[in-house]
Amino acid sequence: MKPITKFKCILALLFITVSTKTLLAQSKADVFDEKVPVTWLGVDYSQTKFIGSATSKDVVISNDEFRDTYVNSWNYLFINEQKKYDVAKAVHRESVKYAIDVTIQANKSLTKKDFYSNSPSDFHLLNEADIARVVKNYDFQNTDGIGLIFFVEGMSKGIGSMGIWVTFVDIKSKTVLYTKYETGSPGGFGFRNYWAKPLYTTLKDMESNFKSWGKN
Repeated sequence: MKPITKFKCILALLFITVSTKTLLAQSKADVFDEKVPVTWLGVDYSQTKFIGSATSKDVVISNDEFRDTYVNSWNYLFINEQKKYDVAKAVHRESVKYAIDVTIQANKSLTKKDFYSNSPSDFHLLNEADIARVVKNYDFQNTDGIGLIFFVEGMSKGIGSMGIWVTFVDIKSKTVLYTKYETGSPGGFGFRNYWAKPLYTTLKDMESNFKSWGKN
C-alpha cells in the first residue's frame, strides 16, 4: 500500500471512530468524566409542592406570581451570579454551557398548576422512576450531550428544607444517566433569597461529593 493511501485509510478510520462515538448515547461514566461537556439546563419546578402558605412582606404569593416571578428569578441567579452559583465547579469542569430556556419554557407551561399544599406528606413523594418519566417527555429544544437539571420537589418552611433531584440526562435519548435526591436548608432575607440558598448549598455539596457519587 502506498504511504499516501495508507494515511488516507488511517484518517478515514479515525473519522469513523469519532463519528460513531458521537452517535452513541452518553453513559453514567460520562457524567463523572471531567473531559465530557455538561450543559446546565436550569431548575425545574414542574413537580414542586410548597408546603404551607408562601408570603412576601405578609402578602400571600399567588400561583401565577410564584411561577412567573420567583421561578424565573431563581433560574436567572445561575446566569447573573455565575461565580456564586458555580455549576462548573459543582460538576468538576473548567466550564459548562448554559441553556436555561429549556426549563424556563417548561416552567412557563404550568399555567394550571397549584404549587401549594397543606399536607407535610407531600414534601417527598417522587422516586427515580418518576423523574425518568418527566425527562422522557421533556422538550430539550435542540440541545445535545449531557444536561443537568435540578428538579425541585418539595419546599417547606415548617420542615426547614427544600428537596431537589439532581439529575443528569442524555439529551438525545431523553434518559436519566444519574439522579440523586438532596435536601438543603433555606435561609436569608426575603422570599427569593430564602429559597435560593438551598440551590447554592446543593451546588457546594455536589462540588465536595462529586467524585464519591461517581463511585456509587
